[in-house]
Amino acid sequence: MMDVASSPSESRLRLRAARRQDVAEILTLIRELADYEKLLHEVIADEADLRRDLFGATPRAHCDIAEWDGEVAGFALWFYNYSTFNGRAGIYLEDLFVRPAFRGNGIGKSLIAGLAQRCVDESLPRLTWSVLDWNQPSIAFYESIGANVMREWLCCRMNREAIAALAQTISTDVAP
Repeated sequence: MMDVASSPSESRLRLRAARRQDVAEILTLIRELADYEKLLHEVIADEADLRRDLFGATPRAHCDIAEWDGEVAGFALWFYNYSTFNGRAGIYLEDLFVRPAFRGNGIGKSLIAGLAQRCVDESLPRLTWSVLDWNQPSIAFYESIGANVMREWLCCRMNREAIAALAQTISTDVAP
């Protein structure tokens, strides 16, 4: 993401790529989002995890920061995924969060619009994310910006224990 001011209030809003020195603030934002989603008890990430995966030798994810009048107001944490149907990479938006005090200023829309512009610039055909089914304000917001809430698709997830158990079922007797 380029360091840009955007929206009608461009003197107030600044979008920029996260920097290594933002790690503590990013973790705070993740915890605030988890608290809003009633999932704070599930956050085990720490600053070392974020430093490794956002700023390490092989970044696994990327983060854009929104500042309002110089104060961190929100973030978008994302990574590239791949569409076999399109034969192209896309972007998966893992987390989007705007602090309550800053909502209503176009910050969330600007963060997503920045990712949409990245998709255009990189010829990526998809920008995808998930939303909790009870989060009606977010669903309404996403639909208002043109998102198709795909109610026929269900998210599947395995936790560490399930992954480990499944991995142990690999048969080593499979013929080459």
